[in-house]
Amino acid sequence: MPTTTECERTLREAGLRVTRPRVAVLSAVHDHPHLDTDTITGLVRADLGAVSHQAVYDVLRALTTAGLLRRIEPTGSAARYEARVGDNHHHVVCRSCGAIADVDCVVGDAPCLTPSADHGFVVDEAEVVFWGACPDCSTTTSQPSGGNPRV
Repeated sequence: MPTTTECERTLREAGLRVTRPRVAVLSAVHDHPHLDTDTITGLVRADLGAVSHQAVYDVLRALTTAGLLRRIEPTGSAARYEARVGDNHHHVVCRSCGAIADVDCVVGDAPCLTPSADHGFVVDEAEVVFWGACPDCSTTTSQPSGGNPRV
């Protein structure tokens, strides 16, 4: 959880102007990874008061473009944002409730970075999404095998 001062420094180091909405969005995503835009907007409004949905979209786009946030889009889900950038981690998503957690890449060799056919591309990152049932859902419902999530 970065402080306001740390968020301001991060924005300046990325060459971005420091604004209250940018600091609030960056802080919200650091504090609550994997949230969608509507939820982030609610957190920012609780912190700052009236902020338009469009302003939050614009800030998310600027922070993502600057490499301060990462946008993930699990199948069947709204775009989510996280502040964990610059590594090659992956995600596990609950098919039932949509909960998302980070998963570090495989220990040892990184087979996820060695495609069977690279078609001449120079691969520097892979995006892997694991699907299943979170601990809460796995004890309360039976899960379908395969297919899209029910989110």
